[in-house]
Amino acid sequence: MSTSTFVVDRKNLRRAEWLSAEREPLADGQARFRIDSFALTSNNITYAAFGESMNYWGFFPTGNGATGCIPVWGFADAVESRADGVAVGERFYGYWPMADEAVLQPTRTSDSGFVDGAEHRRELHAVYNRYVRCSTDAAYQPSREAEQALLRPLFITSFLIDDFLADNAFFGARTVVLSSASSKTAYGTAFCLARRRGSAAAVRIVGLTSNGNLGFSSRLGCYDEVLPYDAVATLPASAPTVYVDFSGDAAARAAVHTHFGAQLAYSCSVGGTHWDALGSGKGLPGPRPTLFFAPAQIKKRMADWGPAGLQQRTDDAWQAFMAPVTDAHNPWMRVVRGSGKAAVERVYLALLDGRVNPEEGHLLSA
Repeated sequence: MSTSTFVVDRKNLRRAEWLSAEREPLADGQARFRIDSFALTSNNITYAAFGESMNYWGFFPTGNGATGCIPVWGFADAVESRADGVAVGERFYGYWPMADEAVLQPTRTSDSGFVDGAEHRRELHAVYNRYVRCSTDAAYQPSREAEQALLRPLFITSFLIDDFLADNAFFGARTVVLSSASSKTAYGTAFCLARRRGSAAAVRIVGLTSNGNLGFSSRLGCYDEVLPYDAVATLPASAPTVYVDFSGDAAARAAVHTHFGAQLAYSCSVGGTHWDALGSGKGLPGPRPTLFFAPAQIKKRMADWGPAGLQQRTDDAWQAFMAPVTDAHNPWMRVVRGSGKAAVERVYLALLDGRVNPEEGHLLSA
């Protein structure tokens, strides 16, 4: 019996194919999972864009240094197990390859789940190696699997960006400008920032987006102002401002840095939704762009608040975020389901080309 994995050319992301391989028997301590569904968003394009620098290619090696397997978040069921604490039929949420199945090596197994202890993952960050057992996860709702896969990992990053900025008193700024305003991580961050409205910690929230996504981004209500990228120069340049860059677009970043200059209090680099327009941040006016690494803020807050305190805060914010996302009359996201290799390829290429409607969230299975 064979398995199929979606792999891409690391140097040309538009070149992609499905590779088949014969199933290998499990070794002691391993478990085989059938990947039931996974989210595919611009966040996964960021994983590919930063695959080399952030070692995202290291999670599911293809055996060929010229290709990579893009990680995705989703749900899978154990179909075969030689690992203690993992029973056939159990469902888990976590970080999977774009494939129809995966073999993991569960270690540190507990009621809540396990950690993949495979040799090649031991040096990778632990937050991506944890798999949650759905049957014991208090936050798990079968009817909300799509929202969890599509938004939960992104929203954790959004929550942490907001927390990082607030923890640093917004670096003295009272305005935060976010690029790629229609992307899910960006508007999740804007939502968290908007929850501060009416308090002394409130900041003005400005979104930058393409002309085609102006209407959607404005309708969300979490931005105080939404502008097309070419209107950056209309913003007041005399007030200290923070830039949070989800697009990675070198030209847009240069325009922001040039416009604000010394008044740019902090430049935070998060993603690469504009993967084909990436470029260096060297030599720009103002502060050098600094990559935001969510696990570092998690580690800090684990020390400050403890695991339970961090979990409670993120859960509270998540529940608040779900209200507009799933609003019966005007939801921020509409789940679109697809099945089969052709569906995966179609959504992947549409994301690369920026052709996915920002209102859509694609949940797929191979």
